[in-house]
Amino acid sequence: MSNTQGAFENNAGSPWTRGCAGSRWTPVELIAMVLGFMVFWPIGLAILGFKYWQRKTGGADLQTVAAGAFRNARSAMGDFQTAAPRNWAPQGWARGFTASTGNAAFDEWKGAELSRLEAERRRLEDAHREFADWLDTVRKAKDREEFDRFMNERRAKGA
Repeated sequence: MSNTQGAFENNAGSPWTRGCAGSRWTPVELIAMVLGFMVFWPIGLAILGFKYWQRKTGGADLQTVAAGAFRNARSAMGDFQTAAPRNWAPQGWARGFTASTGNAAFDEWKGAELSRLEAERRRLEDAHREFADWLDTVRKAKDREEFDRFMNERRAKGA
């Protein structure tokens, strides 16, 4: 048995694995590379570059990296779902302007202006609500008028 033949049989000292710790191609990486070249060649090239980097640094394989990225993204999305919803209440818009500047006269003027603006906002909301109610009443009256006209024409045809 030659020295080379023994190296092939004993993978631990094989020249094919020396210096390539963790750089064997997994089926997922092969499929990703082939599909990457088929879909858009820079993707396949990026996978080849990743494998080169992995060989040099002994980093994790592509499947482990992708699973970790997926896990991180999923946990980030879970945080969005469980986080307290943002307060979009009408009073919330002035929240950023309430910090004191240290100048009592300016803070007093600012407070008065914010109160005035808040009162104006409430007045506009009330006017908007009143107008929406008026439009609803007008629409109902128009619908009633059209329905009554339809019924009168229907009765006239039947007679």
